[in-house]
Amino acid sequence: MGSGMRSLTITAIALACAATILSAPGVAYAAPTPTPTPTAPTSAPDLTPAPSSTPTSTKDLEAVREKLDALYHDAAVATDAYNLAEERTEEQSSQIVGLAREIVEGKARLDDLKERSGAAARAQYRGGGLPDEAQLMLSDDPEDFLDGAGRIRQGAQASKGLLAEMSRTQQDLEQYARDAAAQWSKLEANRETKAKAKKKVKEQIAAAEKLESELKKEEKQRLAKLEQRAAYKAQTTWLGSGILDEISGKASAEGKKAVAYATAQIGKPYEWGAEGPKTFDCSGLTSQAWAAAGQGIPRTSQEQWKQLDRVAVEAMRPGDLIIYNADASHVAMYIGDGAIIHAPRPGRTVTIAGAGSMPILGVVRPDK
Repeated sequence: MGSGMRSLTITAIALACAATILSAPGVAYAAPTPTPTPTAPTSAPDLTPAPSSTPTSTKDLEAVREKLDALYHDAAVATDAYNLAEERTEEQSSQIVGLAREIVEGKARLDDLKERSGAAARAQYRGGGLPDEAQLMLSDDPEDFLDGAGRIRQGAQASKGLLAEMSRTQQDLEQYARDAAAQWSKLEANRETKAKAKKKVKEQIAAAEKLESELKKEEKQRLAKLEQRAAYKAQTTWLGSGILDEISGKASAEGKKAVAYATAQIGKPYEWGAEGPKTFDCSGLTSQAWAAAGQGIPRTSQEQWKQLDRVAVEAMRPGDLIIYNADASHVAMYIGDGAIIHAPRPGRTVTIAGAGSMPILGVVRPDK
């Protein structure tokens, strides 16, 4: 059997026998390879309705599946918007705190400069209110005159420097205040974005859950098989292109750590906006996995796609991130052998799936 067909068989079994996969031992940075069993299906799920099933047609259930996909997709997009707004809100809050500190320190500095300026004015008052130059002209002692002239020059330079520093400090304070006001406006805008995104996420998930709740038990079972068949078909088509024969990249040291972290989260529930340790959304899982490997990356799948280095699918290696859908609304971690680990959607858990089971937009690499 050629290497491409062998990998095809292995991956098909991996998709069909999730329980076997999850219990099979394997290296942390490679896709676990299950041991085939006589009962392990290697073909698409059988969608023949059970004798007791409802008469709902497969076409109707397919329409439900597509509707659910659309709802959960929109929820994922809204989740990305929420996560990005959350990240920016935290950044802006931190910047406002820093500016406030600068303002406090600047005011203290300005008060000190004003005190020093006042001290100079009081010294002049004690001298009879006459300018230093006038007092010098009244001196009868030539030596005192020369010494005084030197002091006056030094004093004039000091006063000039003091006034310039006061002016700069005042300008800095005004700029800090403008920056703080601008950051506050951005903060409020992102809070509004967060609120709208949160509402959208909840609406989409609630609509999907309502749609699923209206299905009978047998319909849900058939719907699950439809989803499995769609994923199987996409993965088979992807592998059938021979792509796996071209993918031979080895994980970096950091990539191994990231894959080990992601693998350890298998079975944990999906929760939108979550970054662990008990629940995750798709980009929460990938960002935390790479944080565990010592590499900070953007929080959302869309920003990961925008900011991280892109590599060809043929060049990807375990630890790389595969971005899905035209709008970069989903992300998973490649673990080798044509498989990924990801947090799919609400109601599901972190799991292993076929890398080609969803429409691939591209691949990004967090490390060099």
